[in-house]
Amino acid sequence: MRLKLTIAYDGRPYNGWQSQVCGNTVQDIVQRALEEVAKQPLRLHGSGRTDTGVHALAQVAHFDAPPETSMNPFNWVPALNCKLPATIRIMACEEVAPDFHSRFSAIGKIYHFDLCTEPVLPPLKAGMAWHLPRQLDADVLRQALSLYLGRHDFHAFAAYRGNETPDIDWCRTIHKTELSTLDDGYRITYEGDGFLYKMVRLLTGAAVHAAQGRIRLDDFAALLDQAPGLPLGKSPLCAPADGLFLQAVLYP
Repeated sequence: MRLKLTIAYDGRPYNGWQSQVCGNTVQDIVQRALEEVAKQPLRLHGSGRTDTGVHALAQVAHFDAPPETSMNPFNWVPALNCKLPATIRIMACEEVAPDFHSRFSAIGKIYHFDLCTEPVLPPLKAGMAWHLPRQLDADVLRQALSLYLGRHDFHAFAAYRGNETPDIDWCRTIHKTELSTLDDGYRITYEGDGFLYKMVRLLTGAAVHAAQGRIRLDDFAALLDQAPGLPLGKSPLCAPADGLFLQAVLYP
């Protein structure tokens, strides 16, 4: 039985999602809980990485339950949660088709980024919002975000891991960008068919830079769709992980 997990977590205590030698990642911790419940080695597959400090409301992962287990999907939720720290929670578990894959079956993701524009960041917002006490122009921020819509080459809005190949595809499609007002600032929401490494943080950093008058919109727009091989302009600012949430992973 293949089981799909929906996982929420506070990213502040962890070194991101993906398994590392240090063992202090969300994937490592959930996998250890799975193996403790199942009393045997299991492999957990995630929908994709989140960086250190990035939060998730609905990360998705899957695993194959041992053939001899008698547990139904519902029972895995409390069994795992009692072995997990309070900052990681299994929100749901459901049986899926044998060919379902949390990463390769996904057709898109939704992220949101919370910005706090108050003069003082409330202590309970520490790590949960990007503090921007410097004035920004919401209309310019909306204009900047609207430029991302559609299919573009986003390699000026990607960080490099060092293992990129010459044939890497830097193109992604952004279906939706939205700026909504919060009591203490703004929320930026992105929906797309996929996102490059640190792309959401670099998109947000550049748009905020424009909204603060630190880059012209014409220069901002020129960062998109740069021809391969030319000297590349890069997004002028990588936003911190604070305030970034993986909101949903989309499936057909």
